[in-house]
Amino acid sequence: MRALCWVAADELAVREVPDPELRNERDVIVRVRRSATSGGDLPLLAGRDPLLRAGDVLGAEFLGEVVEAGPAVRRHRIGDRVVVGASVACGGCWYCRRGRHSCCDNGGPDVASVDPDRWRSNAGSFGRPRAAGGFAGGHAEYVRVPYADVGAFRVPDAVGDDRALFAADAAPTGWLAAELGEVRPGDVVAVWGAGAVGQLTARAATLRGAARVLVVDRYAERLRMAERHAGAEPLDYRRTDVAAELRERSGGRGPDVCVVAVGVPAARSVADRLAGRDVDCPDAVREAVHACRKDGVVVVLGGADGNVDTFPLGAVTDKRLTVRGSRRPDLRDVPMLLHRMARDELRTEHLATHRLPLEDGPRGYALFADRADGCVRAVFTP
Repeated sequence: MRALCWVAADELAVREVPDPELRNERDVIVRVRRSATSGGDLPLLAGRDPLLRAGDVLGAEFLGEVVEAGPAVRRHRIGDRVVVGASVACGGCWYCRRGRHSCCDNGGPDVASVDPDRWRSNAGSFGRPRAAGGFAGGHAEYVRVPYADVGAFRVPDAVGDDRALFAADAAPTGWLAAELGEVRPGDVVAVWGAGAVGQLTARAATLRGAARVLVVDRYAERLRMAERHAGAEPLDYRRTDVAAELRERSGGRGPDVCVVAVGVPAARSVADRLAGRDVDCPDAVREAVHACRKDGVVVVLGGADGNVDTFPLGAVTDKRLTVRGSRRPDLRDVPMLLHRMARDELRTEHLATHRLPLEDGPRGYALFADRADGCVRAVFTP
């Protein structure tokens, strides 16, 4: 079959790879109909992960049809249209039983290849290297989906492919951000980053009753999307004193909840990461901590990788802030989000700004990485 593979730093290619096979009785094989680029791919493309190997298939967010199922699969039949959650979780460990699938103990089986103190609670993920389980991703014609009764979800007939695709990762991540931030009716919420996750975080905050949602970015087309589809107030940080505007629009206190959804910087070198150098210093995280009101909540969605230097810990303690973070979403919210999509409460298809055949995957990632031509997400069809 054909698949979009990592070849070397900043180099992708569509190659012939072996067809996936059932390995366990809880697996299914999915014929892919749609797959999407993801911000989590960009550090991989830059060669930042030493465990990534030439030929690894990328793609954490995908949707397709079940074409083969193991004998222990109960929730799915051949022909079902399913969206597959980005987190690979067993469904039975201590974390999964509590709905914390992103912390699954068994989803990433190759923990011996990495630092167990850091990674042992991480779930697996599609299209990621061995530290996340080594599961081949969705930029392919077919994908093996382990623990299918846990991580694959039947798509309602009323929901189109381009909308349902974002229930794999971006929409549940956005909902999780609003949940971690404990967004309540009447809150003022600020979101750094107007990509797919930032926009869906803003929409989740609105659905949870936030009175005002402000989105900070520098790309005009993304800010217009956030305003139109999420009901957010756009702030272009190149033209606006963001801190002053946030105080002005929150009664002088600062936002109740600040969410950093800008992704991981792609420029940090493998050498820095392996040496543990404190060079990862995301400006948005510092801005969020300083902007948030006293006794507020700051949520970081994968916006830092490794060690972070000059983190404003004094501001956190002085202001009695709660800081929470997550790199991946849980799976428990996917059915609810699909239901909201079916009721037309949650629309996501506008995020698929570029639709390309899989053969054009390298060009799609170039557009996505450079944010060229208004690209928010590139969606591929095998």
